[in-house]
Amino acid sequence: MKDISSVSHLSKDIFDLSSISKESQQIKIVIVRKKFKKFATIVSGFSNFDKAKEVEKYLKKKLACGGTVKNKVVEIQGNQKDKVKQLLVDKGYSEELIDA
Repeated sequence: MKDISSVSHLSKDIFDLSSISKESQQIKIVIVRKKFKKFATIVSGFSNFDKAKEVEKYLKKKLACGGTVKNKVVEIQGNQKDKVKQLLVDKGYSEELIDA
């Protein structure tokens, strides 16, 4: 038996709200300088902590670098601005709404 939504009383397979939220989020990517002349790529604009954590794990795996999530903001080690933008587009985020 398929899962039935309590709100619409239809199958949950019909509605994929995760792609809608990805396409409408305004994402901002900036480079900041840290201690000892190191750089970090900051990705902000996520709706909740779980989405930010999911993106952080994806970026760390694809870029083979370290990173963390603080207050719904993803911080990736290194100057990875162009690579992060391309990976977010590949993941389903709208290129027009990514401010890099």
